[in-house]
Amino acid sequence: MVGFVPTMGFFHEGHRSLLRAARAECDVAAVSIFVNPLQFGPGEDLASYPRDVDRDLAIADAEGIDLAFMPHVEEMYPGGTPEVTVDPGPLAQRLEGASRPGHFRGVLTVVAKLFQVVGRSRAYFGEKDFQQLVLVRRMVNDLSFPVEIVGCPVSREPDGLAMSSRNVYLSPEERQAAVCLYEGLRAAAKRVHDGDRGVEQVVAEIADRIDAEPLAELDYAAVVDEATFEDVDRLEGPARALVSATVGKPRLIDNVRLDPA
Repeated sequence: MVGFVPTMGFFHEGHRSLLRAARAECDVAAVSIFVNPLQFGPGEDLASYPRDVDRDLAIADAEGIDLAFMPHVEEMYPGGTPEVTVDPGPLAQRLEGASRPGHFRGVLTVVAKLFQVVGRSRAYFGEKDFQQLVLVRRMVNDLSFPVEIVGCPVSREPDGLAMSSRNVYLSPEERQAAVCLYEGLRAAAKRVHDGDRGVEQVVAEIADRIDAEPLAELDYAAVVDEATFEDVDRLEGPARALVSATVGKPRLIDNVRLDPA
């Protein structure tokens, strides 16, 4: 079995955890490094997105990765921007999709092309981009790709901040402020653990924590059913609390699982 980790490079410990899982569970471990222009909207950070291919390859080698695929844009899209793309469906219009129109169409299109290159495989994705993970799973199921999707837990800094390549954009003050996303999620999870089942109160817990941080600007806070990704009014089963906020230049996302007792 081939274990495949699709990435945009600039590896951090979260990427390394995916590489280790692929190496441990599969006969052959492969990684792709490609900053996909289709998933960046106008005004987003395509040109400045952090890159360090030599360091990435050294990390991949240290983790025992057998193959690294690093295509140029012209190789992935030889005719320029493709006219035929993957329609991600109505879920892609919500949350991240509402904030970044066209983003998930670009993600699923490049992931589909990479799956065509790799073939039958087990592909590893981090749960930090939870909506992306759900959409990739739906694409694989609906379009019958011979790929097993494996979701891996969010990798965090010691203070709880979700690891992201975009964290490099944060100033020291912004870095300290950015932990408010996780603090809000953690407070929401505690509220649920303590018996609160009202989604409105849980969402308010997240929003209030981020609104209290002057350097953070909330984009959205939401709670969805983990299986269907539909909004819920009351927590009766496993759910996800999701949040996005801008801190300084970067727009950050995070999520936690909510398990009503």
